[in-house]
Amino acid sequence: MRAALRAGASSLECSLDLDRSTTTVAVTPSGWSSAAGSFPWLANCKDRTIYYWAGAAFEPISRFSGSLIKLVPTEWGPPTFEIDGIKMLPTAQVSPYTDAQHKVDWIQPCGKRVLDTCGGLGYFAAWCLQGGAAEVLSFEKNPDVLWLRSLNPWSPAPGKVLRLTPGDVSTEITSLPEGSMDAILHDPPRFGIAGELYSQEFYDQLSRVLRRKGRLFHYTGTPNKLTSGRDVPREVALRLERAGFRTELHGDGVRATRK
Repeated sequence: MRAALRAGASSLECSLDLDRSTTTVAVTPSGWSSAAGSFPWLANCKDRTIYYWAGAAFEPISRFSGSLIKLVPTEWGPPTFEIDGIKMLPTAQVSPYTDAQHKVDWIQPCGKRVLDTCGGLGYFAAWCLQGGAAEVLSFEKNPDVLWLRSLNPWSPAPGKVLRLTPGDVSTEITSLPEGSMDAILHDPPRFGIAGELYSQEFYDQLSRVLRRKGRLFHYTGTPNKLTSGRDVPREVALRLERAGFRTELHGDGVRATRK
């Protein structure tokens, strides 16, 4: 916007929602305006930071409540988020939104009831909705993540098909009926943060609620065995097999099918 103003332009087409759409913006020395209203220039715009209008000023989409959590821009448009500087979604070679599409495609969500164990920004859920899922049951226990999600234009809003529950899936899953889900997407935080979501007990619950021949995608990341001392994907696959799944390592996760 400032570059357009310096070049003598009075308006330009740009995106105000991380490349989800474009709009016409008028620019003046004192600020800019669009159909949403008139706004002042930011006094200081930090790198790797996304801002939102808080009613009186622009504020960064970040919070600190034990951990620093923030929405982070990417070159692709759809943002990722970080907790204490650790990226929660892949961004190096592909958009986190497109990455979610590839993983959701494998479970073939059309007409299915899908369990989205750790909702995050909702990219899995978004592709389930676009893929014609009958119902998406999503859990997210971190209130700060839910806040980020409410401000992210790429995150889907809850509704009749998408049921977003603030809660811990490791306990909430015990109330789900046996065989009630047609497919599962499991994208937990790394093992060191949420070891309970990699436990045999939890995998037994995933097996219990998933119908026979139902598909599961489990994101594990690709931790270096030489530095971590553990082969997390292989450990995950072995536990899933003990829970009644056929498994294959695939990319940065494990694909599994309920026997």
